[in-house]
Amino acid sequence: MNVRRTWMAAGAVAMATGLALTGCAGTGNTGGTADGDDDTIVWWHNSNTGEGKEYYDKVAADFEAANPGVTVQVEAMQHEDMLTKLQAAFQSGNPSQIPDVYMSRGGGELRAEVEAGLVRDLTSDAADTIDTISAFTDQYTVDDKVYALPYSIGLVGFWYNKDLFAEAGIDEVSPSPTIEEFTGYIEQLKAAGTTPISVGAGDKWPAAHYWYYNVVRQCDFDTVENAIETADYSDECFITAGEKLEEIIALEPFNAGFLSTPAQSGPTSASGLLATGKVAMELAGHWEPGVAGGLTEDGKVPPFLGWFAYPTFSGQAGDPADQMGGGDAWSVSAAAPDIAVDFAEYLLSDEVQIGFAELDMGLPTNPAATDSLANETLAQLIPVRDSGGKAQLYLDTRLGQSVGNAMNDAIALVFAGQAGPQDIVDAIQSAAEAQ
Repeated sequence: MNVRRTWMAAGAVAMATGLALTGCAGTGNTGGTADGDDDTIVWWHNSNTGEGKEYYDKVAADFEAANPGVTVQVEAMQHEDMLTKLQAAFQSGNPSQIPDVYMSRGGGELRAEVEAGLVRDLTSDAADTIDTISAFTDQYTVDDKVYALPYSIGLVGFWYNKDLFAEAGIDEVSPSPTIEEFTGYIEQLKAAGTTPISVGAGDKWPAAHYWYYNVVRQCDFDTVENAIETADYSDECFITAGEKLEEIIALEPFNAGFLSTPAQSGPTSASGLLATGKVAMELAGHWEPGVAGGLTEDGKVPPFLGWFAYPTFSGQAGDPADQMGGGDAWSVSAAAPDIAVDFAEYLLSDEVQIGFAELDMGLPTNPAATDSLANETLAQLIPVRDSGGKAQLYLDTRLGQSVGNAMNDAIALVFAGQAGPQDIVDAIQSAAEAQ
């Protein structure tokens, strides 16, 4: 998807409470669900623990109650497992193998699905919902048509344990620290005997986020967009991003065994270490409170969580207001029955989005729900998101699977001390030219 994305406040009028939960919309779709039943909706999502899972089970049950004869077959799974299963379904080339409603991350991944004819155009079928969330649909638009309904759009930053920071003598935490301030946090935490940062490098993408964010800081936004458009990554800022990554790694701030640590699965994952107070911070997205809550003994969001933006660097070319982030959206398979579109729209209704916000499951896109976030720290991301700075979509999503995987592999090798800044650029360049 070749668009320039600028975060802006959602100005659309909120939709009336509770979208009409009717039967088939009569749009003429002749496809069937992934299980071949026009009265069954197969729904895949990654809220597989705690209150989030319970809430989505209730959402499905409520929809079934409002639509007699319709069954919502819910499959909740761990994030990486879901991505693996979705990839296998897409590679089959058969729309009937794809769940009727599933999570989309937009960017190059969505464009590939569109070009393969595997995802439904929602531009007309969900026009009212799209109008309500129009401030956030750019990265889910291909050739001026909307193929997914974003329900959570947020930013990546550092989630930190306020108690551990205070115990290390860090009394003031800047909402947007310089790299010198950030380095100071690491040094004070280490001096206090606290592991500063957890990273799930075993899943690669959490480690890759460091390089992505360095690109946001070191490269002007248009430079990145031009590089993607022309498949030319020769600008020196991409090398500088890698050099700054090496400097962070050299501080040795990460948890023991970080190269094999998973991102979110279990208490010894990167998110689990933060949730259980074993480390002081983690670079993660707006999903972190919800994920952390699912990894604590009581299933509650840890009360000690704070948030600050990725550090800025002296002399950087990127606008300090720019951030790195993205979100999640609901797509509908090309083979899904029309009732699946109604369900996807229901997931964006005032009722469902308010409940989503109240459980801190993400940053809602429906304006009616943005004031319902229970966690004050999560709520502080809303004005940052909507402040007008540009946000670069996660680069692996933005570039698509083949280039994104090559890039993430190279970044993981840098974390392992087996590659350098030029190797990252070479991997991206080679993969882009091979497309």
